[in-house]
Amino acid sequence: AIKRFMTSSDQALIIAEAGVNHNGDLERAIQLIDAAADAGADVVKFQTFQANKLATFNAEQASYQQKASATKESQLSMLQKLELNPEQHKHLIDHCLKRNIEFLSTAFDLHSIKILSSLNIKRWKIPSGEITNLPYLREVSAQGKPIILSTGMSTLGEIEAALVALEKAGVLRSQITALHCTTEYPAPIEEVNLRAMQSIAIAFGIDVGYSDHTEGISVPIAAIAMGASVIEKHLTLDRNLPGPDHRASLEPDEFMAMVHGIRNVEKALGDGIKRPTMSEQANIKVARKSLVASQAIRSGEQFTVDNLTTKRPGTGISPMHWDDWIGRQATRDFSTDELIT
Repeated sequence: AIKRFMTSSDQALIIAEAGVNHNGDLERAIQLIDAAADAGADVVKFQTFQANKLATFNAEQASYQQKASATKESQLSMLQKLELNPEQHKHLIDHCLKRNIEFLSTAFDLHSIKILSSLNIKRWKIPSGEITNLPYLREVSAQGKPIILSTGMSTLGEIEAALVALEKAGVLRSQITALHCTTEYPAPIEEVNLRAMQSIAIAFGIDVGYSDHTEGISVPIAAIAMGASVIEKHLTLDRNLPGPDHRASLEPDEFMAMVHGIRNVEKALGDGIKRPTMSEQANIKVARKSLVASQAIRSGEQFTVDNLTTKRPGTGISPMHWDDWIGRQATRDFSTDELIT
């Protein structure tokens, strides 16, 4: 069975991935927090890294990054412009407290794990690119807090190896939520493979969620119906801004529409028990039928298929008792259209 990793209100955790969409501007980062809070997200997530510890000087940009950049710069050069220093992190955390939204950030190197640890974040998010980074996995696990593990680009075997590494380093499997993910920006719809999220849950008996890079909001909403307990989606103030992730992000009004869609689907899922609902109770008598005299019937006359029929309302004898009444004698007179009693 697919387990659920819910907020206190028994809803899926919705993470607004601000990421590096602040473009290195603290004020824009604060505006992203406001947009995430206004849209109804539970968490706003940034990225913590030191560019020179994350990429070598000759590491090339990913193809989606190259498309989003007007210059042919290296990955290192691009990342240096997107760093947030520890003091800026504190400003963001303070603003999250004011807006009643959880601050989260993904560490991309061991030094950044130490920075986030000193800031006492509530949970840890491991990005897809670090799922095969054993020293990194051990350091995150050693923090002893819940972990959200993105699984983009990975096989079930690689997920298993990461889970084993995390457990050996101290975290409980029950503290881990794995996010299915397709690591491309934007992700081609035919490569989403949402059923793989359920495969992860079945294979490892852990909570699952979905980190979405598709265009639009339909796929993350569908993921909720398939058992996702965490949804992560990129948020930007303007999709036309320069930077690697803006084009695969939702603008604030779109993010709000996604949140509304998710919350509606959660309500629609219900408890799984098939029974008449409160609103249906009143319609049963209107929509169902009863045994009715199709012509005048005299006392002592037998009920037959010729003088009985079924019509609305459903306030009389259920037509499911049809066989019990055929051949029975009428104990009084019935007029046409009168309910049999």
